[in-house]
Amino acid sequence: MSDWILIFDGAPIREVAKGEAVFRQADQVRFMHLVRSGAIALERPLPDGAPLTLHIATSGMASAEASLFAETYHCDAIARSDAQVATLARATFLTAIHNRLDAALCLIETLAKEVQAQRARVEILRLKRVADRLDAWLDLYGRPSKGEWINVAEQIGVSPPTLYRELARRRT
Repeated sequence: MSDWILIFDGAPIREVAKGEAVFRQADQVRFMHLVRSGAIALERPLPDGAPLTLHIATSGMASAEASLFAETYHCDAIARSDAQVATLARATFLTAIHNRLDAALCLIETLAKEVQAQRARVEILRLKRVADRLDAWLDLYGRPSKGEWINVAEQIGVSPPTLYRELARRRT
């Protein structure tokens, strides 16, 4: 199966500084974006001005692929770190997907796995106790690599200190 990311080979790369927007909510969807390095957060501003993070795209991930068939973006895409983003016209991307069944199937597989991960995350976040959230996450994904615990905290919806207290409790 051909990797859909290859569609972006030769696409122009945009350098995005931390805090800079790749696109804004209500902008017309004209491009598909692939994060080559760094992290791009899809955020929607809440009434109090605080951002609600819907997704964080990192290297090798598309940003706002759910907007492929929308007229406008439903959120902002903000660089969480300095990033490089490959940008391809939406029409060019759709033509490539249409002409390359293998790439289309690979994209479907990628998106299906993301849906599964988001469904699991929703169920984990529904658990009330930190211990239960952590147990569920570990059951699904296993023990993270050294230095990745901070990402686990974000994924289970707790602060890093809260997670570290739970981990310390388990060691005693």
